[in-house]
Amino acid sequence: MGGFVKLLDLLLFIYYLFMAIVAPLFDGQTALPKHIFHPVLVDLKSWYTQECGDYLVSEKPHFFVGLIWLELLFAWPICLLSLYAIAAGKSWIKTTSLLYGVSTLTSMVAILSEMKNSERASDKLLMVYCPFLGFAVLAILRGLLPHSSKSVSIGKGSAIGRKKSA
Repeated sequence: MGGFVKLLDLLLFIYYLFMAIVAPLFDGQTALPKHIFHPVLVDLKSWYTQECGDYLVSEKPHFFVGLIWLELLFAWPICLLSLYAIAAGKSWIKTTSLLYGVSTLTSMVAILSEMKNSERASDKLLMVYCPFLGFAVLAILRGLLPHSSKSVSIGKGSAIGRKKSA
């Protein structure tokens, strides 16, 4: 079980690192004024919207903007805490992962339901959003698994490398 938890922590660490960057710089453009973002970021988002046909990003329906605010004000800080918890080997990674996973899963169900029921989403667009659903499930799973006392950590407080005193 410990090896599985370590693998899950590694996958989630990479995902949380990705989301720590993407949420404020990319998703933030949906809820915040564009003039506060660098033109390169605005152009990248415009390219993505046209390339993938993301009508939610271009039309900004109220429910979608609300979910972006939820991501920015709740999920993003939890994501940052989860990054630290994995890096430092903290046992409360279970709590932050569970919170993040449930929040993201709930948002993704609403978004994917809209896309499927509207019949406006291409397969390409669905393939952009579906991995987030998968990572939400992995985060929930991590929250339900026991904390490994031998978790790999990056900080000084690593359980590995410390010798037990007899």
